[in-house]
Amino acid sequence: MKFRKKPVVIEAFKYGIDDIPDWFMNEVKKDNIQIYDDDLGKRCLIKTLEGKMAGGYSYYIIRGVNGEIYPCKPDIFEKTYEAVAETSE
Repeated sequence: MKFRKKPVVIEAFKYGIDDIPDWFMNEVKKDNIQIYDDDLGKRCLIKTLEGKMAGGYSYYIIRGVNGEIYPCKPDIFEKTYEAVAETSE
């Protein structure tokens, strides 16, 4: 059998490039995300259900449909997601 991924809208930003959204900083304050800017560059460590995941400069940081946050390499993100027009809600 073959399956197609259901279209869902997520929020995301490029770490170290885009403005950091409040939902990300709220998790930093809760100590669910650690951010670093040192000799190794801009990076973050995110607590997920699968364990801690590292995100680096230009990685996409995604907030999924259930509020989960995780990093994604740019090439994978660009193969998986496309921009949607924002609407006022």
